[in-house]
Amino acid sequence: MHDLDEQQWRELLQRLRRFALWLTRETGSADDLVQATVERALSRRDQQRDEEALRAWLFTILYRLFLDGKRRERLHARWLSWFGRAEQDCEAVGGNIENIVLAQADLQAFAHLSTEQRALLLLVSIEGLSYKEAAETLNIPIGTVMSRLSRARAALRDLTEGNPKPAALRRLK
Repeated sequence: MHDLDEQQWRELLQRLRRFALWLTRETGSADDLVQATVERALSRRDQQRDEEALRAWLFTILYRLFLDGKRRERLHARWLSWFGRAEQDCEAVGGNIENIVLAQADLQAFAHLSTEQRALLLLVSIEGLSYKEAAETLNIPIGTVMSRLSRARAALRDLTEGNPKPAALRRLK
């Protein structure tokens, strides 16, 4: 692709893996997603001309591969449900006791956000992409990025500060 040195590639791959890990919530799947991203990027390197936008382009590829995989999983799950099978989930954390407790609470709150909210928070707050780059990565308008990001931050704040929104009540007749 571009003339990046080994250290720049390592840093870029770590960022992609971190993003993939938050999307998939599983190390093996995250590694597979990063590998598929790099393979896709290498096979289509002629489509990416701007070296400045390389990072955003790779995040775009990764996110779209993730969404494609989710669509396939839903279809596959529907087929499996016809045969009476179920799904699984997992998570992990580390550090000293007080920090572990706080980190676990924050991570659990983060995990309760929708995939779109997690993706936006990761791309903008963690990976440092601009709103424009995030909009291009997720293929949504920049105004949508700003409003969804605001709602995602508010939802995360409510979850971490213990102020979740009350469940909506239905009126029964």
